[in-house]
Amino acid sequence: MMIEKLEERKEQLERELQEFTKKRDELNQFAKDCAKKRDELNKEVKELVEKVKEFRAKRDELNAKVRELKTKKNELYKEIDQLYKELDKLRKSIDKNGRPLGEIEKEIRKLEFKQQTTVMTIEKERALVDRISKLKKELEERKAQLEKHEEFRKLIVKIRELKDQVRVLSSEIKAYGDEADRYHEDMTKFVNELDEKRKLADEMHLKFSESKKEADKCHEEAVKRRKDIRDLEKVIKTLKSKQFKTKEQIEREELIKKAKEIYEMFKKGEKIDTEDLLILQRAGLI
Repeated sequence: MMIEKLEERKEQLERELQEFTKKRDELNQFAKDCAKKRDELNKEVKELVEKVKEFRAKRDELNAKVRELKTKKNELYKEIDQLYKELDKLRKSIDKNGRPLGEIEKEIRKLEFKQQTTVMTIEKERALVDRISKLKKELEERKAQLEKHEEFRKLIVKIRELKDQVRVLSSEIKAYGDEADRYHEDMTKFVNELDEKRKLADEMHLKFSESKKEADKCHEEAVKRRKDIRDLEKVIKTLKSKQFKTKEQIEREELIKKAKEIYEMFKKGEKIDTEDLLILQRAGLI
């Protein structure tokens, strides 16, 4: 009865061993797949990091060029303003009652900047455009009148040359700025993609760690079951061995008892047959 229960327990442990082994192998395979996907994503992350660096460097290079050109442009504006001051000094000696040309020029620039950067109603914008147009007309009329003076005309020519340079710089600034914006937009896309890839890689690593941990637990349980099975096999073997010896002992005791009875019969002179002699021999009494 005891051996049967132990055999049943052994069979149960063997089933559990198979279940834990199967689950461990499945978890280890899943962990392996997660690790592979994680490594692929980390490789893509590394490539994206290089692209982000490349596009950021190009953007910063272009922005530096924009700053450099703006500095040159501002220097030209300062030179233009200085020439306007000289022009105004000359104008005062020629046209004592007129408004300084540099003042008109500054107001035009101020109003143009306002038009480009300020949100306003259609009516206000029309009024602003009209004001700029009138100022430009006034400026050109005053210049045309004053250009009749030779020195004044030379200063005007110089100012126009500098303004042409300003227009060229403005065009270059816009071109470099637009290109820098495109690199920034592309860089931003790569940054967003990079963040998403990093997030997925972290998720894969977490799944890998959890699966590996669970697989290790299953392996520990499988090892325990295997040890319990070996221990049970030893116990069952020992019990079966003892059971077998006990049966032999009973048979031996019965043989000796029978042999003693025959021997007593023999001593009394009673007749015994060949089978009785064999029993006496097996019992060691003859």
